[in-house]
Amino acid sequence: MTRITLSAFLLLLLVFKTSAQVRPIRKEFLNPNSKNVLVASHRAVHHELPENSLPAIREAIRLGVDIIEIDVKVSKDGIPMLMHDGKVDRTTTGNGDLETQTFDDLRKLRLVSNGQVTDEMIPTLQEALQVAKGRILVDLDLKTEQIDKVIKVVKKMNAEKYVFFFDSDYEVLSKVDAASKKYMIMPRAYSHVMADSALTRFQPEVIHIDSKFYTAEVCAAIRKRGARVWINALGATDEQIRKGNAREAIKNLTSAGANVIQTDEPEKVMVTLREMGLRR
Repeated sequence: MTRITLSAFLLLLLVFKTSAQVRPIRKEFLNPNSKNVLVASHRAVHHELPENSLPAIREAIRLGVDIIEIDVKVSKDGIPMLMHDGKVDRTTTGNGDLETQTFDDLRKLRLVSNGQVTDEMIPTLQEALQVAKGRILVDLDLKTEQIDKVIKVVKKMNAEKYVFFFDSDYEVLSKVDAASKKYMIMPRAYSHVMADSALTRFQPEVIHIDSKFYTAEVCAAIRKRGARVWINALGATDEQIRKGNAREAIKNLTSAGANVIQTDEPEKVMVTLREMGLRR
């Protein structure tokens, strides 16, 4: 085998290996009645790493998390970048709205984690998808109305099979749905009626529900129509997990049938789910 042929073979092997990592996760994700509860890491893993950063994404992959949730905004000159807040003040050395600043200016800033300035820059969506590709599912929390710019990057990266779009604005999600039926969607619902409307309008892969209307009846209705049920552990529930009451917290979260949990404590949640027989 020549050196060129060997190099090509090794590259093909690497592509196959990384793609194989996400394939079983995607299969589970698309099975609404699976008993396997999936775990989504909020803003990637950001305990000791900057939120929405490349190292935080890599750590989620290392831990074996199923899904990362990342937030997307678009710079003044049209580059989708990761940022949760309206302003960059809390998480960077800069200030002001990301969408009023150019890519070059934003790249001069450094991410701040736990009050400490790091060497990390605000990543682009393309960079984040490159790290995630074939390794983990990606929940894109849309913090922008410039959906065309986001879709362009997803298309460029051939990310349709491992990315899904999240928003509570159904008009925004309609733009995603209109761009291609291949795109996976997660609408947020604030009531049973809203969940039913989202199911009819989008035939989504997953519905994000709130604890206020979290019942076995709601979850059964959502799963019957082909979608998983996503619920948050963020806030009080995650705090309960940190204090050592993980089993009780997970029992409450899964009692009515939710089968995707978003958390700031992904490692603890995964361990507890396995102990309870709710995760392979």
